[in-house]
Amino acid sequence: MTFEETYLNDNILDALYDMRFDEMTPIQEKCIPEILDGYDLLGVAQTGTGKTAAYLLPILSLLDDGDYPRDAINCVVMSPTRELAQQIDQAMQGFGYYLDDVSSVAVYGGNDGTRYAQEARGMKLGADVLIATPGRLLSHLKVGNLDLSRCSFFVLDEADRMLDMGFIDDILKIVQELPQSCQRIMFSATMPPKIRELAVTMLNDPVEVKIAVSKPAEKIHQSAYVCYELQKLQIVEHLFKAGDLKRVIIFSGKKEKVKDITRQLKRMKVNCAEMHSDLEQRERDNVMLEFKAGHIDVLVATDIVSRGIDIDDIRIVINYDVPHDAEDYVHRIGRTARADREGMAITFVSDRDMRSFQSIEHFLGKEVEKRMLPEGIGEGPEYVKREKRRSNSHHGRWHSRGNGKHNHKPRKKKNETKNLK
Repeated sequence: MTFEETYLNDNILDALYDMRFDEMTPIQEKCIPEILDGYDLLGVAQTGTGKTAAYLLPILSLLDDGDYPRDAINCVVMSPTRELAQQIDQAMQGFGYYLDDVSSVAVYGGNDGTRYAQEARGMKLGADVLIATPGRLLSHLKVGNLDLSRCSFFVLDEADRMLDMGFIDDILKIVQELPQSCQRIMFSATMPPKIRELAVTMLNDPVEVKIAVSKPAEKIHQSAYVCYELQKLQIVEHLFKAGDLKRVIIFSGKKEKVKDITRQLKRMKVNCAEMHSDLEQRERDNVMLEFKAGHIDVLVATDIVSRGIDIDDIRIVINYDVPHDAEDYVHRIGRTARADREGMAITFVSDRDMRSFQSIEHFLGKEVEKRMLPEGIGEGPEYVKREKRRSNSHHGRWHSRGNGKHNHKPRKKKNETKNLK
């Protein structure tokens, strides 16, 4: 389906033509008509599927066509990190090239007082689109720089990362400032129970659009060590001694473990650095700059860098622990084998993580190669396959737009109900 087959306005279509965008991605095809029709929306899609355009294009089209107040914040887009906020802001500039009457301001931490004052001025003048990280937006709210009482659109991007980084309470405080009439849109790569609870709280009778997570690239050679927790560091040491392991990311789900792994690697004289949410924004920027430039060989990180960071020459990804679900696994190992390169993904599977890893293998549709443990570190646990128990739990009722078909209907009136599937 092409963008011209939607009812995006001509200014948006002209910008897309200039950018050589013609065919929509599946998430865009399913979301754009629903947002244009005024529905709240829950989108489940991984990074790289085109979801930024899926919500920005219809919102910008509506802002350009509609009679929205010039002195108000008309749209808020929430981002978990400064890096993603910058990417959204860049997309906004491209899509909005011909929108002379639609303004925007990006608001995020890690800057000096001069930028904070510039952000405050932009918001008080009434920028149409505000792109913000939660902490910075709350800071402006508390001192009265921001009024959301007339906001017409609210977008929560990468909600699962917001949860991982501890921002959900901040998001709920921000949502309380929105008018009831505000159209709300939420995107998440995964759907754990807490995110679904947030969707129930935040969204009003939403359309749900789910795009299946893609399988990892074929050029990623996947393997695993079945081991005990205490053997993991010995395996890392063996790997580093066995080859010239530069351009490596080691992922762990907990920041305290990331710190501990980094300390241990430095004792081994490995040129490494850590990346997690305890670092100041300036420190994170410096680490990423040094790693991208090749001045750091090994980056030890939480999932803060598993999505949205474009580094094309990562050779090896090591999962120090098994990710929570298949989507997280795909995001992590997707940092390698980019730009037509080959890559390697190695996962350490402890006795506690076997069931989780078997769920990942089920998603992959194949069994991942199991490596022999290095000599001298002892035997690992037996890789026991278990039958997955069925769950009869239900997480709420939603109506879905998963088949790519659209009925362009006006927004339902308050006293009407929609059939839920």
